Amino acid sequence: MGKPANAWMGMQKKKWSLMVLALFSLSTAMVFFMRTAFDSCNANTSSSFEEGRDRASEVVHSAGRAGSGGPSPLDFMKSKLVLLVSHELSLSGGPLLLMELAFLLRGVGAEVVWITNQKPEEADEVIYSLENKMLDRGVQVFPAKGQKAIDTALKADLVVLNTAVAGKWLDAVLKENVPHVLPKLLWWIHEMRGHYFKVEYVKHLPFVAGAMIDSHTTAEYWKNRTRERLGIKMPDTYVVHLGNSKELMEVAEDSVSRRVLREHVRESLGVRNEDLLFAIINSVSRGKGQDLFLRSFHESLQIIKEKKLQVPSLHAVVVGSDMSKQTKFETELRNFVIEKKIQDRVHFVNKTLNVAPYLAAIDVLVQNSQARGECFGRITIEAMAFQLPVLGTAAGGTMEIVVNGTTGLLHPVGKEGTTSLRNNIVKLATHVERRLTMGRKGYERVKERFLEPHMAQRIALVLREVLQKAKSRTNS
Repeated sequence: MGKPANAWMGMQKKKWSLMVLALFSLSTAMVFFMRTAFDSCNANTSSSFEEGRDRASEVVHSAGRAGSGGPSPLDFMKSKLVLLVSHELSLSGGPLLLMELAFLLRGVGAEVVWITNQKPEEADEVIYSLENKMLDRGVQVFPAKGQKAIDTALKADLVVLNTAVAGKWLDAVLKENVPHVLPKLLWWIHEMRGHYFKVEYVKHLPFVAGAMIDSHTTAEYWKNRTRERLGIKMPDTYVVHLGNSKELMEVAEDSVSRRVLREHVRESLGVRNEDLLFAIINSVSRGKGQDLFLRSFHESLQIIKEKKLQVPSLHAVVVGSDMSKQTKFETELRNFVIEKKIQDRVHFVNKTLNVAPYLAAIDVLVQNSQARGECFGRITIEAMAFQLPVLGTAAGGTMEIVVNGTTGLLHPVGKEGTTSLRNNIVKLATHVERRLTMGRKGYERVKERFLEPHMAQRIALVLREVLQKAKSRTNS
């Protein structure tokens, strides 16, 4: 879920107030939000086609307009042929990030070809919608197999392989042509889980032009794990932190928009303006730590009651629910809430690809991903753009985003972290000025290093070096 939240594309800032107000009229509410954005989890969710259409539109407008305000650091990619290979085409973070790169490159005049390695046999409305959005932006979409894919890979100036799993495409399709492509291949890796370290996925990794990874922590993990488990060496590795889009920043920086969104979301949840909302915004799964968050939240309520602390009413919001799948884990979460009798304090919200309204409505973001944490965690920088302090696990990319004690508070992963998280919830509930100061400091940090132009500049440096390597290897 820590995915791009750019639902407000194409609007000039001077129109924000009127457009946001119009948003909530009965006749125009459907323009900007997916139908279920504010529904309870017991309501029917919108169709996958609607989700795919809306999300694809967000990505197109967010990335496709990059550089419109002046020269782009990617201008040197003009007329270059770039092949992008994704292991799948879905609404998850990896494919959507690759789509952003596709539109950034198209925006400077590069010729971009997209290949999806794994597609379901049956028709998929999300894939259909995303592919058509790419075609609308001038991205060519080719089949993963066949001579056309091979010829494009051989002819391309640059090949970007997205995620470790996409490595299977090399031998399956290119076969004896693999050695000709590796010198110009950039491998963009987002995974943090051990089961991705398989020889069939990454055996060609040492021979590519470079690997691009979203955080230093993840890069170090890949370096050590590939050496210790597989006995292979990582290629030159580049760390590229992500950035917030211009459109998201416009919403975050418009006080009228934020106020209207805050009022509407809180009304839909049944909470008051003065109540304190702590939200976790991720797909509901054990690895994202919603269970540990709710345990900490419940304990914080007990402490406040026992110590008779004078604080506003606290609420927890879990954004990313999907009871249509009736997962065992989500059932556990709901049973815990019922068992502890905190139904009036915990709110489950359906999966939504438009998280900006919730960022405007809450007071604190909880980033509670477990084990090795998030590879980066884009929702964290999005929350900081809305001047929200972050309570995050001291793991993964979160440690490179959140400055502990300044823009938020970190706690250990696992069950041992629940006590720290509980205490941090109480701290921010009882210290208003500290909470607000952390939010402001987080916003300043975003402005300094986590904007779309920052990301484009970082990617440009990588692409330029990879192209130079490919050229030198070709000439040698």
